[in-house]
Amino acid sequence: MTDSSSHDSGDAATDGGVAAGAAQKHRQTDYLSSEVNLLNPSTPYMREHLRIVWTGFAIWAVIVFGPVTATYLAPGTMTTAMPVIGFPLHYFLIAIGAPGGALILSAWYAQRRDELDSKYGIDHDSTGGDA
Repeated sequence: MTDSSSHDSGDAATDGGVAAGAAQKHRQTDYLSSEVNLLNPSTPYMREHLRIVWTGFAIWAVIVFGPVTATYLAPGTMTTAMPVIGFPLHYFLIAIGAPGGALILSAWYAQRRDELDSKYGIDHDSTGGDA
């Protein structure tokens, strides 16, 4: 006995999978008029994006406030001159480490955001409106 509702026919429509469905829901969401709760985001995409943002914020706080806090807690160690360039360690960490850390952090964020967008099927190359 053959099943007439077989999925072997080439004209069967698919649901597009989880990523395509989430991307479709993402495209239909009006984020400018929607309330965004930072503690309980409404979509999985927003939950994962906020996880990336909060992780980046924590890393940024360590990069910016770490040398200052270490200088307060251990002034003898942090104010000694470095053997190679002769500047105090706290000066080097704040003058070179913070801007360098910010550049590395921005590259990390861009890479993670691109991974998240591709996971949810978000394509930034296509234009959404009339040009």
